[in-house]
Amino acid sequence: MSAQIDWHELQLEAIRARASAYAPYSEFPVGAAALTTSGRVIRGCNVENASYGHALCAECGVVSALHAEDAGAIVALVVVDKDDHLISPCGRCRQILLENATSDAVIKLPAGEVALSNLMPYPFTRDNLTNSQ
Repeated sequence: MSAQIDWHELQLEAIRARASAYAPYSEFPVGAAALTTSGRVIRGCNVENASYGHALCAECGVVSALHAEDAGAIVALVVVDKDDHLISPCGRCRQILLENATSDAVIKLPAGEVALSNLMPYPFTRDNLTNSQ
């Protein structure tokens, strides 16, 4: 699957998304872009607010757009910082991304292409929610 991913274009889409970020408190705008199973690219940016803990990460924006646009699941993801550098998602976002991605989804990090599942090797999933008898 990775041979079909245009990482350069995906990073440019994340940079375009970052331009819409609202980060007046941290001054750390973030953009994210994901290739989906529908073949579409979905973007998101971070949105902060005065109560800090209720800020929305760019990756959460991607997942929200993924569902709002009925775009399937995440196949590949790029997240960029204010200097266009690739960055890794926080733990909360890793959990959210993993549940909304294909089992073989990949993310581009400074070290290269990494399976998203490697960022969250022991996730809490819907299987953990089964009723015990």
